[in-house]
Amino acid sequence: QVQLVESGGGLVQAGGSLTLSCAASGASGRTFRINAVGWYRQAPGKERERVAAISSSGSTIYADSVKGRFTVSRDNAKNTFDLQMNSLKPEDTAVYYCGQYSGPNPYYAPISWGRGTQVTVSS
Repeated sequence: QVQLVESGGGLVQAGGSLTLSCAASGASGRTFRINAVGWYRQAPGKERERVAAISSSGSTIYADSVKGRFTVSRDNAKNTFDLQMNSLKPEDTAVYYCGQYSGPNPYYAPISWGRGTQVTVSS
């Protein structure tokens, strides 16, 4: 069973940037390489939503609300994947979770999750 640990959350002013990182452990590097991974977020009183995902081949998908501002990437050599967040808005405030899917494409929901990291954007 893979373990995922997020890092990089914090408090930032509107218009600022943050980079979240997720480190995968407990499984082989091949397991990480062949599966899609993604980032989700959950704001208070709202459902968890997908922010971005990246397939095993490197194809990416973004929520409309973050297109052009967020970039997801992965480093298969290090078993890590990142979410670069620019031009942050107060509505980006949420707990951000990383997840790993079962398969090369980000279909359905991840089967493994991190514990989350708080991102707070002040106006």
